[in-house]
Amino acid sequence: MCLMTDTQHIGRAFLDVATSATGRRWVGPSVEDDRQSEAMAQATGLPLPVCRTLVRRGVPAQEAVAFLAPTLRDLMPDPRSLLDMEKAAARVVAAALNREKIAIFADYDVDGGTSAALLINWLRAFGNTPTLYVPDRIDEGYGPNDEAMSALARDHDLIICVDCGTLSHGPIAAAVGADVVVLDHHLGGETLPEAHAVVNPNRQDETGDLAHLCAAGVVFLCLVETNRQLRETGQKTPDLMSLLDLVALGTVADVAPLVGVNRAFVRQGLTVMARRQRPGVVALSDVSRMDTAPSSYHLGFLLGPRVNAGGRIGKSDLGARLLATTDPREAQSMAERLDELNTERREIENQVREMASEQAEARGLDGPLVWAAGEGWHPGVVGIVASRLKEKTNRPAVVIGLDGDEGKGSGRSVSGIDLGAAIQRCAAEGLLIKGGGHKMAAGLTVARDKLEPAMERLSELLEKQGAGDIGPADLKVDGLLMPGAATVELIEQIEQAGPFGAGAPAPRFVFPDCTIHFAKQVGANHLKITFGDGLSARVDAICFGAMDGPLGPMLMNHNGARFHLAGRLEVNTWQGRQSPQLRLEDAVLTN
Repeated sequence: MCLMTDTQHIGRAFLDVATSATGRRWVGPSVEDDRQSEAMAQATGLPLPVCRTLVRRGVPAQEAVAFLAPTLRDLMPDPRSLLDMEKAAARVVAAALNREKIAIFADYDVDGGTSAALLINWLRAFGNTPTLYVPDRIDEGYGPNDEAMSALARDHDLIICVDCGTLSHGPIAAAVGADVVVLDHHLGGETLPEAHAVVNPNRQDETGDLAHLCAAGVVFLCLVETNRQLRETGQKTPDLMSLLDLVALGTVADVAPLVGVNRAFVRQGLTVMARRQRPGVVALSDVSRMDTAPSSYHLGFLLGPRVNAGGRIGKSDLGARLLATTDPREAQSMAERLDELNTERREIENQVREMASEQAEARGLDGPLVWAAGEGWHPGVVGIVASRLKEKTNRPAVVIGLDGDEGKGSGRSVSGIDLGAAIQRCAAEGLLIKGGGHKMAAGLTVARDKLEPAMERLSELLEKQGAGDIGPADLKVDGLLMPGAATVELIEQIEQAGPFGAGAPAPRFVFPDCTIHFAKQVGANHLKITFGDGLSARVDAICFGAMDGPLGPMLMNHNGARFHLAGRLEVNTWQGRQSPQLRLEDAVLTN
């Protein structure tokens, strides 16, 4: 049973919750969204919570059924719609068929690792084993550098830069004697490097229709085009569908919006991953203690951080090698090492986060930019810490680790604020040694003596975009739901509107006027509860990190009070049994 409030209207807080336990205002669907959801439910026979989810995503009633069953065939764009794609694919095909020496220069994050693994797997079909080069985050920094590219060019005919290279004019010029193909998605500058081909949906001369692709998506489209060119000459082509698990992992881990073809990439990729046929992914899943079918949550919060751990604080190419290996024993060894590195990374991150939070709070959290810089802060964790500050303040955040005369930092942004463009502008003005990225995430290198003026200028640029006027993040909810309606069947129907993630958040429902029947702290700071509405149905809920804020203590010490509870539904699997579970995010004491 799904309920609505008849007093709701645009501009009014949902259930009149202006300030929740976490300090947020609850915002529900508009009257028009409610009307469309009801009409869709009547026209399609779909449950109202499913219709609410579809309406929030802008799906019209006549397309609802098709949207719930997306196919790659229907959503796949023509690779040739991207500039330089035919030229890039033709060069890769020639190198593969002629057994040329190929090097892959990849970024050290998950997107770079999955992109490299895609190419390595494809080239193996032609008996070609490319050289993998991943720069060291601390010694070399992000992207191609002159020394590495020059050395690779001496021994290779073709260098393919993945998830990097669009701004690497000097290093690509240094690759004398080799052709360079760039497959990237980071924001391009006014001019492109002198490469054989630069394929990037975020080039300034692109339409932007495919700007949501991550590098792994761009690489996959390139392989689609290579296969097409091969078929036109009567050649056999490698199986691409089996590679979609890598595309899905790169897409989710890089926080690319799950819209358009990205949605199909992840949906199909999860199906491929569930077959457990890639040794590296299997080993990583096992050390991550994944005991259910993979979901976008697992990609983003279990697998992704472990692949990233090598690039953050260990050997930079470890993640890419794991994803590319065909040897189960080697995969097991590398996965265990990445798991250890991820544990170390968390410890380092916690230390830096505490110091960065104190510094940012002392500087002030209400400006257009929240930033912190510290001596010796590990470059491998500053991006994660920036993300935490951004989530805490709902402001763009930059965190910088200082070492000698320079600082290397990373930034994360909020919706509607283009951080990458602002950082690129600061670099062009000479306030940064280098910097770039995309709207939601960017990296930078700054001279120590220019740190303060650089951050002042960045703050000015972000203020012009409206970053200083952003208030606390509202909690958007999709409607009311009674505990008795929260069934495994309903949750599975809602998940058909997914996968959920960046750009496509999972629906959030409020369970009104509920009683807490059981509350227990689990781990260091999590909370588990069971709640109900006084009728027969009860629902379990988990709230991660609840005890670090006001939410956990309030629910632990409920004293029989009643609450509105808000969160996202999921299926919990325990010892082969499935049950509904609420991932609790917020609550408010009812009057």
